[in-house]
Amino acid sequence: MHQASLTRRRPAWVACLALVLGAIAPSFQALAQDAYPSKNIRFVVPYPPGGPTDLMARLLQTELQTRLGVTVVVDNKSGAGGNTGSADVAKQAPADGYTILLAASGPMAVNSTLYRSMPFNPLTDLAPVIQISSFPLVLEVNPKVGVKTVKEFLNLLKVQKADLSFASAGNGTPQHLAGELFNAQMDTKIAHIPYRGAGPALNDLLGGQVGVMFDILGSSLPYIQSGKLTPLAVTSAKRSPALPTVPTMAEAGVPGFEFTAWHGIAVRAGTPQPIVDKLNGTLNAIFQDAEFHKKWEAIGSPIVGGTAAQFGDLIKKETVRLGKVVKDSGATVD
Repeated sequence: MHQASLTRRRPAWVACLALVLGAIAPSFQALAQDAYPSKNIRFVVPYPPGGPTDLMARLLQTELQTRLGVTVVVDNKSGAGGNTGSADVAKQAPADGYTILLAASGPMAVNSTLYRSMPFNPLTDLAPVIQISSFPLVLEVNPKVGVKTVKEFLNLLKVQKADLSFASAGNGTPQHLAGELFNAQMDTKIAHIPYRGAGPALNDLLGGQVGVMFDILGSSLPYIQSGKLTPLAVTSAKRSPALPTVPTMAEAGVPGFEFTAWHGIAVRAGTPQPIVDKLNGTLNAIFQDAEFHKKWEAIGSPIVGGTAAQFGDLIKKETVRLGKVVKDSGATVD
């Protein structure tokens, strides 16, 4: 009789225990998230070492280590126009905030149109954390082209019918899309020559094998400052602090032309919101530091910052806008 009574009671107190555990489980989860980070963070850069994207990661690496109190390891995983490293975070890394991505405009907004198949969906497989940059491009020429303004450049193209071509870092890159946008907006026909990266493209521009390039300002800045390249205009809405005497495209006579290569930080979708919030807050705090401001703007980009939602909105809008430029250009890589 006693044994039967125990059997009847057991479901009641087992159910009660389950309710208690269910109630305290969120507290344990919150405690674990409050302790973030408690181990090393992997910072994936989907491009090779040495370029502006890698340089941004190296600057942030030092600051994140200081403020978060853990080691941050930069991991360059290049390939497929940024898709390889981005897919690693989107599909392979745990959604725990211990793998973060330097999210570039190419894999985040361009490649879904440029590639017939994608290894991940930027809009659903990744969670935006914060926008960190908005690099202007600079319309530049080899000095042998003999022009110093956009007006002279257009005269050379339309009146003198000069046979010029523009170099890019490859199909679908910011350098390519900016050139195609210029052709469409100004009714010019500058031939596109894609290279395997910005380095080889710049080498041929410097050597005079090609005359024109829309390049990310951070890459070309040393050559402009040394007089090896002539800047005609920057593609941002405002002049760049790095080149304060160079006009914007609108100031130079190309109204409405705006094109930037932006970057941000993203994590795998499903990462707990408190972790996303902590990363966002830490990075915004870094961007408020005056000394960091100087280092960041020296590479050619203004400080951006803001909320995760603002970065998510940018990704959605740019996916539509840049996708149209890709389609209109007919560019594809596979």
